[in-house]
Amino acid sequence: MAVGAPDDSFIQRFSSLTAASPKRGRDAVLRGLDITLSSFFLLVTLPLTVPIALVLLTTSGRPLFYRGERVGRGGRIFDMLKFRTLRRGAEDRLGPYLGEELVRRTKAETTRLGGWLRATQLDEIPQLWNVLVGEMSLVGPRPIRPRFFEELAVDLPAYWQRLVVRPGLTGFAQVRRGYETSMAEKLAHDLEWIADRSVRLYLRTLVTTAWRVLRQFLRGLIGGGG
Repeated sequence: MAVGAPDDSFIQRFSSLTAASPKRGRDAVLRGLDITLSSFFLLVTLPLTVPIALVLLTTSGRPLFYRGERVGRGGRIFDMLKFRTLRRGAEDRLGPYLGEELVRRTKAETTRLGGWLRATQLDEIPQLWNVLVGEMSLVGPRPIRPRFFEELAVDLPAYWQRLVVRPGLTGFAQVRRGYETSMAEKLAHDLEWIADRSVRLYLRTLVTTAWRVLRQFLRGLIGGGG
């Protein structure tokens, strides 16, 4: 399969499928929570993001952010933001890989500061901007790169249903099963979230994620990126 962004037919095909999915009143409530909470978290994390940005610019130079193409709601493509944790140009070198091989090669490309940012999960703070502008939600299926989405949509026929909702900064599948789970198992939990997507489950997922992130942040402070 060719590398690169999908063509218009890809977006049109999934946009028509998701447009036919019924809308729910609770979706507007969840979007309101996304705006309120992402704005709050962006302000709260400002004392961390400014020093991180300055150290990154000093030690690694530009670009400050990693911008990775991801598939959003309805098949629209957007740039997911993270603080850059890899050497410059690493994204191009890592592009063709997935799974364990990607993990191995990513470790080799990770900078010292980047390792600490990933260990503490502070590299994901910029995704709050994706949430604020409506490209992502705080809770939803984790966003995936376009070329891998096309492959998975062939292997798992129900995979397109993830596009009914915005991709999430955290997800029900990650809370329930973790990152090592197979794509088929993750999809089952994502579909459970899409079918429910209640305020109660949204808040419960955020609280569970916050507790995990806090524990990982503390471990990262102690252990660093090494």
